[in-house]
Amino acid sequence: MWNELIKVVNTYEVIIGWLALASLLVFLLSLLTIPYFIVRIPADYFSHHKRHRLPWSDQHPLVRLLFLILKNILGLLLIALGFILLFLPGQGVLTVLVGVLLINFPGKYRFERWLIARPAVLSSVNWLRRRYNKPLIDIAATGKGLDDNSDRFYHQKIDTNKVQ
Repeated sequence: MWNELIKVVNTYEVIIGWLALASLLVFLLSLLTIPYFIVRIPADYFSHHKRHRLPWSDQHPLVRLLFLILKNILGLLLIALGFILLFLPGQGVLTVLVGVLLINFPGKYRFERWLIARPAVLSSVNWLRRRYNKPLIDIAATGKGLDDNSDRFYHQKIDTNKVQ
């Protein structure tokens, strides 16, 4: 069994080396980009029941369409890369998650609100924002939080002051 594995590794040595290098680069890139984007999220972004107006919504329709297509292609590529990284050393799950958050699909904003409301996610995001002296993410700024009977994903309030 080990001899067969060594034979396969020797046969695909160059490909395995490139995949390992790509895995390392994606890991390093994620270490740099994720904090960058997390600290730029407005503190009240998730407290509204509808998505904020997009910054490029004032652009020409062709520019908006091009941006939307490129963003979705990047998201799909990250999902595919993340799936590959699930079987190689690297940030597979994280890469898939970033890809999913980039693509557009019905209910995406509700999913984002549900995801950020998970205590482990919210505390991690707010820990990072605290390190960069940014206001903490507020999921309950409207007074209702994420618990509005139309939101089937979330059915409990979270006191963001207690989340560390």
